[in-house]
Amino acid sequence: MYQTSRGLLLLTACFTGTSLFAQESEPLFLGTLRIESTSAQSLLGNEEITEEDIDRRNPVTVKEVFDGESSVLVSGGAPIAQKVFVNGIEESLLSVTIDGARQNKGAFHHSGNVLLDPSLLKAVEVTEGLAPADAGPGGLGGSIAYETMDARDLLRPDEAYGGMATVGMSDNGLDFLGTLSIFGQIEGFEYLFSGSRQTGGDYENGSGDSVPGTAADLTSYLGKMAFTTETGKRFEFAASETEDSGDRMGQGANGIYFIRPDFAEVLGRDNQLVDAYAKRTSYTATYTDEAPQSWFAPEVQLSYNEQEVDANAVWGQNSSLSGYLKNDFDIYGGAITGGVDFFNEKAEGEYDAGDTGGEETLWDIGIFAQARQDLTDRLSVTYGGRYDYQEFEGSDGTDFSSGGLSANGAVDVVLTETVTLNAGLATTWGGYELGEAALVNYGGQWDYDGFDTSRSNSARIGLRYENRGWAVAGALFYTEIDDIAAVLPTNLERGALTDMTSQGFDGSIAWTGERSFASIKYTYADVELDGDEIATTAYYFGRPVGSIFALEGGYEVTPEWRLGGTAEIALENELEGYELPSYEVFNAYAAYSPRAMEDLEIRLDVRNIFDESYVSRSSDGQGLPVIVALDEPGRTFALTAKLRF
Repeated sequence: MYQTSRGLLLLTACFTGTSLFAQESEPLFLGTLRIESTSAQSLLGNEEITEEDIDRRNPVTVKEVFDGESSVLVSGGAPIAQKVFVNGIEESLLSVTIDGARQNKGAFHHSGNVLLDPSLLKAVEVTEGLAPADAGPGGLGGSIAYETMDARDLLRPDEAYGGMATVGMSDNGLDFLGTLSIFGQIEGFEYLFSGSRQTGGDYENGSGDSVPGTAADLTSYLGKMAFTTETGKRFEFAASETEDSGDRMGQGANGIYFIRPDFAEVLGRDNQLVDAYAKRTSYTATYTDEAPQSWFAPEVQLSYNEQEVDANAVWGQNSSLSGYLKNDFDIYGGAITGGVDFFNEKAEGEYDAGDTGGEETLWDIGIFAQARQDLTDRLSVTYGGRYDYQEFEGSDGTDFSSGGLSANGAVDVVLTETVTLNAGLATTWGGYELGEAALVNYGGQWDYDGFDTSRSNSARIGLRYENRGWAVAGALFYTEIDDIAAVLPTNLERGALTDMTSQGFDGSIAWTGERSFASIKYTYADVELDGDEIATTAYYFGRPVGSIFALEGGYEVTPEWRLGGTAEIALENELEGYELPSYEVFNAYAAYSPRAMEDLEIRLDVRNIFDESYVSRSSDGQGLPVIVALDEPGRTFALTAKLRF
């Protein structure tokens, strides 16, 4: 009966999704939607880190991808430890995708969620709170969508094949960085193969002290193949693997150690470097119609990914099979994106202490529609909804099932020639949450009494001003997430429920000239759990943020020379019983491409110019008496050479 009901539901959802839009109509819109413009989306909390942004920031880790963004923070240390926070909400409460494929959260709370090498990253879209219906299920706090490059992004017009090589090093932690990519196309067939390697030693903080367990040891592979027919039908397959296999700091006794790469030390415990391992593996197949001849030109995707962590004393893995079918339909002034999606996920763990561990499974199917329209010259709207149904099986065999509706809406209103108002609301059904894979039933059988589904409610309103290269914007935001089940249970109480809120203000001032630009972004986020200040070890929830400034600027001196830099300034955040200290970190770069060799770029980066000794605002364990938090790298000189051939 269980399998039959699941199959019937899948068939019903697919039929409904197809029938809902199976009415052919004349195309009514061929322009660019104003509400989809960069400025409108930014005010609504939807930030896009473009290919140009990524090129300027020259990221080695995910943390550096978000340089210049005040609303997105990344915790410190080696890639195995880095977690992303949006307005103080951890990414495990967001819908996260890579090239459209759903990513599950990490398997151990002291490690990161989505291990990623940014060497071939093309763009990142971040939604703060107001996740659209077509962003996928589970976007309680918003969404993060990573997009990697295809061969055609790297090939020049009429070019059949090419390659790109990057080598680099720094004087603080990164001894070697190497990336090699080859790509090409012939008669509709495309290929891209890339490998990347990072090695090094432990970096030093601003005081000149070595920070143990931070040595670079990252390996990444990416392969993409695609075929596009003469009529525009495109079939693409991608496979990637990224792993961090360095020695990381661990604590324990009697030969049993748990890795804690997010801490420098735990006082009163035996601290030593131990073997650690984290790996993300993904396979994705996608079909799109890039030259539709009728109303029905669907995009279809099927993906499988794993997030694995060997934490020495425990091992955990999250796996996810997911997919979607969606289509764009013209309506008055815009378009509707509608379709169905699903995922089938499992969290499983094993221990060295003689226990066999356990597993949980979660299955979801959803139907969605999201409209985006310019109704008049002054009024643009986006609105949508989705319905999800889930079935969950706990580690004790207990079954749960439930469904819920999500809805969102936003408006963009032109008040004057230079001033625009944006406002949006969203309610999102989050469903059930898989527990931490590495610790399923650790210490005893988990208790599912009270286990329930979650829901978030979000609102945002703001104004923006644009005139003669200047753009000034400010917005108030509020997100509440209710009934979050304990992913990391205390006293085995898996059904314990928690409420979280994040509220505050996002502001920005930007100027863009012909050959230069400058921006200042500011975020104040007040994050609470059950009405109290959130802790710096509130795993799978968030972190206290307070006030963050992010600065970025660049200047094209000549066609050969580029200069620029970023900065992060955190104001002191007074919390109950402790404080998060202020810090100011400035980075700069100079890039040179010889006129005689336009395909070569030599770049010098100087990070943390003034050798500040500090802990990132989003890093774990700050303010706790037995935890020595992880310092960030001190002044670092990095030299990179990139050659396209």
